[in-house]
Amino acid sequence: MRVFLTGASGGIGSAVVPELIAAGHEVLALARSDASARAVTAAGATAHRGDLGDPERLRAGADAADGVIHLAFGNDFTDFERCVAEEALAVEAFGTALKGTGKALVIAGGTPAVPGRLSTEEDPAPTEGPVGGRGRNARAVLDLAAEGVRSGVVRLPRSVHARGERYGFASMLIEAARRTGVSGYVGDGEQRWPAVHRLDAARLFRLVLEGGAPGTVAHAVADEGDRMRDIAEVVGRRLGLPTEPVEPESFGFLGHVFAYDQPSSSAITREKFGWRPTHPSLLEDLEAGGYPA
Repeated sequence: MRVFLTGASGGIGSAVVPELIAAGHEVLALARSDASARAVTAAGATAHRGDLGDPERLRAGADAADGVIHLAFGNDFTDFERCVAEEALAVEAFGTALKGTGKALVIAGGTPAVPGRLSTEEDPAPTEGPVGGRGRNARAVLDLAAEGVRSGVVRLPRSVHARGERYGFASMLIEAARRTGVSGYVGDGEQRWPAVHRLDAARLFRLVLEGGAPGTVAHAVADEGDRMRDIAEVVGRRLGLPTEPVEPESFGFLGHVFAYDQPSSSAITREKFGWRPTHPSLLEDLEAGGYPA
């Protein structure tokens, strides 16, 4: 397949590119800058200049491909609504290009929090609250299944990690610990966060692109739930800092989200796609230290 990929030079996208190429696919990668174009070209992809604010370039990329994986997201938590609106316009552009073609459109979402139990692929994504906009965008993608698009959402856990590079939500704990001198957790720290290594996540994006039925929801969950306190204790130990409870505001925009128990399962995904995580857990990667500046 020829795959149009957004976010190709990002944390997950830079793992998806070699995953696709190793499986025999050709990658056409959205690049908004000369630096991004050089990075994706060096990785073996073909650069397609444009950005998420240019729907014509997005449609052109989708038209030139057999399938689309959309990973790009602003992640500017000081203006989260703008990032969500930008993603919504990209989804609309892809929908316009792909309706009636039978081509695949796979985007990234987030695992939902369900009180009292592990969330599953059958649970709907929240469409209200701090991250509800992303849930609405994911719903719009799944609805394209009724319009001739082989649509899918790969829900990512709170921490998508790679040793010495990035740790998802846990990176925010590392940053706050360095800034305040305390490795903190919210409340009693018993709330659980799911996690996955970025290479395992990349493999699942490929599997859903290749074989997902229209309207597929998959969970890229390796660790069903690491306690926030356990994560903070590892970070504190590696940085030589005390571990203590802190106020949610210590973590900014997402601080109150950190207080929720959010464990998640990938049992349905494993059964459907034969996906098995093989890379280190979040706590193993954090214990190794060597956190980036």
